[in-house]
Amino acid sequence: MITLTTFRSVPSFAAGYVRDLRVRWALEEAGLPYQLRLLAFEEAALPAYRKEQPFSQIPMLQDGDLTLFESGAILLHLGERCPALLPQDANARAQVTVWMFAALNSVEPYLAELVTLDLFHAGEDWVAGARPSAEEMALKRLRDLDDWLEGRDWLAGEFSVADILMCTVLRLLDGMGLVERFARLSAYRDRCMERPAFRKALADQLALYEQTSQAA
Repeated sequence: MITLTTFRSVPSFAAGYVRDLRVRWALEEAGLPYQLRLLAFEEAALPAYRKEQPFSQIPMLQDGDLTLFESGAILLHLGERCPALLPQDANARAQVTVWMFAALNSVEPYLAELVTLDLFHAGEDWVAGARPSAEEMALKRLRDLDDWLEGRDWLAGEFSVADILMCTVLRLLDGMGLVERFARLSAYRDRCMERPAFRKALADQLALYEQTSQAA
């Protein structure tokens, strides 16, 4: 049985966006059963857990004797178990891998910076000066993606783990109205989110945090 480690509870603004959603989604697409291992925030900082995950983060995946952290690495592993998530042809696999790295390295940092400014530093004097350039860079990345998607439904051939990563990255901007400025990109994001596996993964995550919130 695959075991997915995630937090037992999170602040309300994070529910539906915790990165174990990427792994849940991939597992649902692959049809692989799994169980949850739930951690409190303070448990993640304990030496025992840091021997498994040195940065005290989630998600973490245990698949038999194999323990993995970093959501991109976990999705790559799951893709290797499921051809529907990662093609078997070497060149096609390489293209999917390129877009996995692009989602995590070329897009996510710029979008996450906007979220950090708006969510964690709102109202601080220096933010007014920093935000315009951060938004400009994020919009450039979104425009680049929108251009790439011309004539394409997915990033690299058929739907893959690259699309799972990119969609969850784009969702960081939910409520900002930035993705919606680009017709192809917003349609792509919506197409990803319409997949039954995404809906199931999101519903399960939200149900967990609703349950733990009520228990508290």
